[in-house]
Amino acid sequence: MQDEQIIELYWNRSQEAITASGQKYGQYCSSIAWRILYNREDTEECVNDTWLHAWNAMPPQRPRILKAFLGRITRNLSLNLYEKRHTQRRGGGETPACLDELEECIADAGRTDAYVDRSVLTQTLQRFLQELPQQDRILFVQRYWYVLPVKQIAEQAGMGESAVKMKLLRMREKLKAVLAREEVYV
Repeated sequence: MQDEQIIELYWNRSQEAITASGQKYGQYCSSIAWRILYNREDTEECVNDTWLHAWNAMPPQRPRILKAFLGRITRNLSLNLYEKRHTQRRGGGETPACLDELEECIADAGRTDAYVDRSVLTQTLQRFLQELPQQDRILFVQRYWYVLPVKQIAEQAGMGESAVKMKLLRMREKLKAVLAREEVYV
């Protein structure tokens, strides 16, 4: 079934929308949740919650790219669940490592005078990613959106792990400079 047809099912409040979403994007959403949570039950919970959130969001929202829309919902739900489950302890998965890596791009916690509007941050990140060479953009998204381990990214890119780590470090430094230049503090 085409994405537009699935979206139309949501807008018509047809239960078939959830079934169609699960058939077409269930595995995709599961892989996103799994890479963050590393727990089968939590992964299933997030994927099921994704369909509920999509149901509640459409209408009024009409996503342009259904896959990205559902992926974003799954990712956010997974990160929220991860944070809830790990508030007292650090897990052994990739999520803490990714968050620690990106922490250096974020302004000092003591800066309470500057908060960013979510849309400004989104636009800044989009421009940052568009300016990166394609391979770098892929590496960045694989690491910080899909939360893939560096080893897996290196294998897929045909690079050494140290080369991937260095590229990611340089991209984080560029992002930090872009955020500072545009006075975007989070």
